[in-house]
Amino acid sequence: MFKFDFSIRNREGQKIDGIMIMGRDQEEAERKLKQMYRDCEVLGCAQRQTGDKQWQATSVEDIMTLISKEH
Repeated sequence: MFKFDFSIRNREGQKIDGIMIMGRDQEEAERKLKQMYRDCEVLGCAQRQTGDKQWQATSVEDIMTLISKEH
C-alpha cells in the first residue's frame, strides 16, 4: 500500500491541500478520494513514503509485563 497526498478543489470551489489517502495505486486512492469528496477536481497528487515497518506480534503476557512495570 502507498500513501498519496492530494490537493483538490471541492464542488464549492474551495481548495483543500494535504488529503492523505492509502491505496495500492494512485487510481485506487483517487477512487476513495472521490467517494469522500464527490464532484471534486484533483489539482495535484504526490506519492509519499509509508514508512513500512514490520509490526511484531505481541502476546498478552508481554503486554501485562509492560503494564505492571509502569506502576
